Amino acid sequence: MGLLDSILGSVMNSDANASGVGGTGTNNPLLDMAMQMLNQQGGAGGLGGLIDQFKQGGLGHLADSWVGTGENLPISADQISQVLGSGKIGEIAGQLGVSSDMVSGGLSTLLPELINHVTPDGRLPQSNDMITNALSMFLKR
Repeated sequence: MGLLDSILGSVMNSDANASGVGGTGTNNPLLDMAMQMLNQQGGAGGLGGLIDQFKQGGLGHLADSWVGTGENLPISADQISQVLGSGKIGEIAGQLGVSSDMVSGGLSTLLPELINHVTPDGRLPQSNDMITNALSMFLKR
């Protein structure tokens, strides 16, 4: 994964990596959490729900750039916190045993990359199986 590995290494400290939190087995708990956010089934969750949160938060143009086939627009840690809410960021931080700033900073790097990868044709996948397969391929890069 190269660049992504170095980003992840700087996002999470070795203690958090050693904790094994997360369910996809990437050895990076924040990446596991981000992947789970994209792959949630039902309700307003999953990739579509996350894109909707960005749109409702006035940052739909950023999320649209990650889904689209052009250049990905960057997002700041503050903007991630604004969209996801301090409660969700704090919940993730608590689960991982890191600061909220680390979580929002890490997600500001991870989410654009992950969303871009699972939407290579510029459209949201039609099923969770497609998202799962795309995330699996992402890990194999």
